[in-house]
Amino acid sequence: MSETRALRLAGVPHRAPARKWPMTVLGVVFLAIMVFPVYWMINSSLQANSGAATTQWLPFHLTFAGYRAAITQQGQNLATSLIVAVSAVILTLIVATPAAYGLARFKMRGMTAFVFVLLITQMIPTIVIANALYTLFNHLGLLNSYLGLILADSSAQIPFAIILMRAFMVSIPTSLIEAALVDGANNFRAFRSIVIPISKNAIITAALFTFLGAWGDFLFALTLTSTPAVRPITLGIYNYLGANGTTAWGPVMATAVLASVPAGLLLILAQKYIAAGALGGAIK
Repeated sequence: MSETRALRLAGVPHRAPARKWPMTVLGVVFLAIMVFPVYWMINSSLQANSGAATTQWLPFHLTFAGYRAAITQQGQNLATSLIVAVSAVILTLIVATPAAYGLARFKMRGMTAFVFVLLITQMIPTIVIANALYTLFNHLGLLNSYLGLILADSSAQIPFAIILMRAFMVSIPTSLIEAALVDGANNFRAFRSIVIPISKNAIITAALFTFLGAWGDFLFALTLTSTPAVRPITLGIYNYLGANGTTAWGPVMATAVLASVPAGLLLILAQKYIAAGALGGAIK
C-alpha cells in the first residue's frame, strides 16, 4: 500500500507537492530573453525600411521586399557559403574519421602528447591562424578561391572532430574489431564495416559542428578573400551593412534570416544524433 493511500484511509489530508512556480517563471523569462533577438530579426525583415531601433513590435504591414532584395543581392554569397561548408565537412570527415580511429585503436608512444597538442590547437585564436594562412595561400595562389576557404575552414575543424570522434571510438569494444580480424578482415575493412556504422552518431555530430563552424566563419573569409566572386554570406552581410548604412535594415535582416535557416534546420533534424554523439564517449 502506498504512503499516499495509507494516509488517505487514515483520514489524514494529502497535500499535493507545491509547484515550483518561481523557477518556471524564471525559466520562461530566460527563454524569452534568448528568443527575443531571433523574433526581432524576423520582425524587422518583414517591415519595409525600418530601423533596427524603431521597428514596430508587430509586423502589421507585411512586406517581402527585403527577402527579394536579399535573394537577388546575396544569393551568390549564400551559394558560396553552402559550397564551402559542405566541402569542408567532406574533407574534415575524410581526414578526421580514420585519424580518430587510429588514435583510439592503436597504442603508440607519444599518443597522449599528440592528443594534448590537438587540444592546444583549439586555444589558438582564429585570427592568428588566418594571418599565417594568408602568407601561405599567397605563395600557393589560393587567395580568393573556394579551395582556399575550404582548406582554411577544414584546418580549424579537423582537430575538434578528431577529439570528438576519438572519445566515442575509445568506448567501442575491442572484441568486435578482433572478431572481424579473425574472420579475415583487415584493419581498413573492420574500420569501414564496423567502426563507422557504430560511430554514426559521433560522425554526424562532428559533421554538424564542422558545417556550423564553416557556415558561420567570418575571419577566414575576411582575411583570405577580397573579391565578390568568392564571398561567403557572413562577409556579404558585413559588406551589406557597410554599403547600406542603417537605412535599409529590412534586406539586412532578411539576409540574416536566410543565413540562419540551414543551421536551424540541421540542428532540428540532427538533435538526437548530437545528444547521442556528444555523450556516447562518456559512457563505457
